[in-house]
Amino acid sequence: MKKRKISIIGSTGSIGRQALEVIEKLKDKFEIIALAGGNNIELLKKQAEKFKPKYICSNAPSPLCGESLSDGLKLLQGSEGLEQICSNNENDIILVACSGKVGLRPTLTAIKNGIDIALANKETLVMAGDIVMCEAKKYGVNIIPVDSEHCAIHQCIKNINQVDKLIITASGGPFLHKSIDDMKNATVEQALAHPRWNMGKKITVDSATLMNKGLEIIEAHHLFGFDYDNIEVIVHPQSIVHSAIEYVDGSVIAQLGLPSMHIPIQYAITYPERFDGIKSKSFSFAEIARLDFEKPDYDKFPTVKLAYEMGRLGGTATVCMNAANEEAVFAFLDGKIKLYNIYEITKKMCDEQDLIQNPSIDEIFAVDEQTRKKTNEYIAKFS
Repeated sequence: MKKRKISIIGSTGSIGRQALEVIEKLKDKFEIIALAGGNNIELLKKQAEKFKPKYICSNAPSPLCGESLSDGLKLLQGSEGLEQICSNNENDIILVACSGKVGLRPTLTAIKNGIDIALANKETLVMAGDIVMCEAKKYGVNIIPVDSEHCAIHQCIKNINQVDKLIITASGGPFLHKSIDDMKNATVEQALAHPRWNMGKKITVDSATLMNKGLEIIEAHHLFGFDYDNIEVIVHPQSIVHSAIEYVDGSVIAQLGLPSMHIPIQYAITYPERFDGIKSKSFSFAEIARLDFEKPDYDKFPTVKLAYEMGRLGGTATVCMNAANEEAVFAFLDGKIKLYNIYEITKKMCDEQDLIQNPSIDEIFAVDEQTRKKTNEYIAKFS
């Protein structure tokens, strides 16, 4: 494998930091073109000093102002900087690891420039999956999923025309064996105490409500072109089976591994090759001992059912659901609402939406903005 030139959008976040750990282990196989972070200037500066990119980009004003910089390092700013990074044809692949809607436009820019995408940003496909996948096909761009579930499915599929069903696993989060009343009275600390994965706060809360699985259903629909009736969610507390597929003849192929994001990140950025990388230890069936599976409790986790409904509606339905859920999660983290209110608020916004079928990108962002405003107005009534 020749040195692969890569840029990371969201280098200071959880996925971005772990991606740099992977790249450090495989430093003879990668050249970093650009690193883009949010407002964590100190960490971005340390990353730039260590990995020597050509460009860095930040949301904060005047990044690294007054600091001595490496020769030739160029500073970029905000959304314009992201567009510039994703227009740079030096890149062989761009890892989109930022959270939120900010990842959508840079991803489309990279696709239009023929640059492959390692995608760890859920909103890109949840908000605009039809547009993104159509553009990827038009420009011959590979979109390699980084989420462990979709990465697992990607690894299992040999001939997609012979696959009958996608099976997405869920850990069940911290409330799997708790009652609905326990969830209704849950504290922020309890919601963030995920038993298997170490993730950012927003996605950890989504895991507690199982909304993350709802978003992953929608992503899988777009990534693999499967009808929602052929995408199943199964709860698997050990998080060893990351997902599976069922072929038309009844054979089921699953991808197993320890719950570490280093593995899917490395697979996505080195695809189609594999290398010895970061492993916490070799996989041992004997040590795992048992694997449990059960159906999701849709009474306790109604967000999954809501995601199926909005996915089937199509258009801006998933935009509305995503925006309302995100604002409600932020409100929960700020102590403004209870955990169970997240679903109730999101459901209300979905019920009251003005659905647009086949929306443009501008319409998608307009619906996103309107939904967030309406959601926050409704949240204010809880105070």
